Amino acid sequence: MDREWNDNQPIYRQIRDRVVAMILDGVLKEGDPLPSVRNVAADYRVNPLTVLKGYQQLVDEHLVESKRGRGMFINTGARDLLLQGERHKFLAEEWPRLYATIQRLGLTPQELLDAAATRPSSNHAEKEPKP
Repeated sequence: MDREWNDNQPIYRQIRDRVVAMILDGVLKEGDPLPSVRNVAADYRVNPLTVLKGYQQLVDEHLVESKRGRGMFINTGARDLLLQGERHKFLAEEWPRLYATIQRLGLTPQELLDAAATRPSSNHAEKEPKP
């Protein structure tokens, strides 16, 4: 996992987004524990309160459950909930820009399919399981 932070977004939000990506990629599955706040803070040299704030967003979104004294765990249905939200977000925000670029360049559906078929696939599920 990338240890660099983007200056355009708060670190707690980036931590949240990294956990979301791990859930979507299948690195973290329903019932799996999140890495401890202390470990993430130490590994990434950030304040534990920053990690906790990112994790709390996941709790607020009903993706993660906090079990007192045991840690935080991925909720049942979290991946499906994320897929639904991320698909909607993609279609509403990213697809219109992509479509406009495709139209502007005059790309055909066959050219897009051919390009997709020749591009090496990346398997995100093999990434290191830390936020």
